[in-house]
Formats: sequence, C-alpha cells, structure tokens
Amino acid sequence: MLTISAIPAFNDNYIWCLADSSKKKALIVDPGQARPVQDYLVKHGLTLDTILVTHHHPDHVGGIKALVEGSADCRVIGPADSPFKDSTSFVHPGDEVVWEDVTFQVISVPGHTLDHIAFFTDTEISDRPVLFCGDTLFVCGCGRLFEGTAAQMMESLKSLRELPDATAIYCGHEYTLANLRFARSWLPDDIKLEAFEHQCKEQREAGKPTVPAILADEKQRNPFLRWDDPVVVAVAKQYCSEQGLPFDSDSAIFAAIRHGKDNF
Repeated sequence: MLTISAIPAFNDNYIWCLADSSKKKALIVDPGQARPVQDYLVKHGLTLDTILVTHHHPDHVGGIKALVEGSADCRVIGPADSPFKDSTSFVHPGDEVVWEDVTFQVISVPGHTLDHIAFFTDTEISDRPVLFCGDTLFVCGCGRLFEGTAAQMMESLKSLRELPDATAIYCGHEYTLANLRFARSWLPDDIKLEAFEHQCKEQREAGKPTVPAILADEKQRNPFLRWDDPVVVAVAKQYCSEQGLPFDSDSAIFAAIRHGKDNF
C-alpha cells in the first residue's frame, strides 16, 4: 500500500514521504532538513532509497547530504542544468522516473527558479493522481519569481493546469492562509474563497495541513490559475490602470496578479 505523508520542516516547509508499507521503502521529496526525515523513517521503520529534487533552494536540498550518508544506495534525482550538483541522476523535461510501481513524468516549470521541475504520476495514490510541484504552485498561490519571468511562470502553471482535474497537489510550503488573504482582497465577493478560507483556518487551528489541494478546486479559486477568468481579468485591468502596468496579454494579466501579491 502506498501512502503520502507530510514531514514538517523549518517554519512552514513540507517534506513529502511516499512510502510503500509492504516493502518498508520510502521516497522523499525536497528534504531541506535531514533530522525530521531521519526521525520519521525510524519511527515508521522505513528505508530511504530515493530522493526527488524539484529545485536548488537550500530549504529543499539542505538535508540531502546527511540523508545520503545514512542511507546506502540512495538515489538522488534532480534537474539537469541546476546549481544543485549532488544528484546521482540528472533528469530533463519529458524524462520518466520509476519508483516501485509508480512512474513519474518530469515536467519543466521554470519561474520560481530556472531549474525548477515537477513530478507527476497518473498512478493513483489515495485514489488520486499525484503532483509534487515544489514551489511552483501553492494552494491559492504560486511561487515568487526569483529567477524566471511572469511569462515563464504562467506557461509553467498552464502546463500544470492541464493535468487531470483529480490531481492532488503536494507543494513545498504551508502558505495557504497568507495566499488566501491576498486572494480575498482581490476577489472579496468570491463565496468559494470565503468558505475555503474558513475551512483552512479550522484546519490550521486543529494543527492539520491544508495541503494537498485538488487541481479542480484550485482552477476555480486560485487567482494564479485564473488569468483568463473574466472576473480576475476585470480586477487586473483596474489594478494595471492604477499601477501604470501593461494590460495587453495573458502574461501581462498574470504579471499584474503577481505584482499585486508581491506588494500586498
């Protein structure tokens, strides 16, 4: 039986553990810290044999060296042409990664960083296809543009938006409530956002993560997936007028939404 569990790290990171309980094996995604992973593996009697890396930021790769030293024959699979050079297998967009009976497709998603990739499988885990997307797509948000452009990020999100609606989105941070505060400021009359914000507050107060989200839901509520939604376009048009920003393309609309979040 395959399960996916969140291993909290730092203040708001999620390290993801995909485990095969019958074989007691584990795959770890973006281990920014080693100790939380080591403790989790020991507690659940799991052996680490694969690490997936979405991008090079320290809060996603900082624990890899210690984990590899403590796990014989552990593969580290990460993006080619990346500042992170400690992968044992470098992958490119379109490549496949096989772990147990699961095959992941490697998707290029530059924007947050230029080397950023995501891992998608249509093998259903907990009855859903799975996307490990690092810091590209968040619940009701998207990653800050540290290296890429708004146009690149929009194209990356467009490729993720085209995945199956049932896909479970496993992102790298618990940013949901902050993202919702911005989304609600832009779309104060959006009843779905209001209800979701209330739900997420209850989850966090109970100590529960708001991740994963479901892609079909995100397509309806996440402003960063709605650059072509007339309601969002109207707000972006007004914002561009006030800020003196261009308003001549989908990428300009997306850039306005990102600009709004960056200055919120």
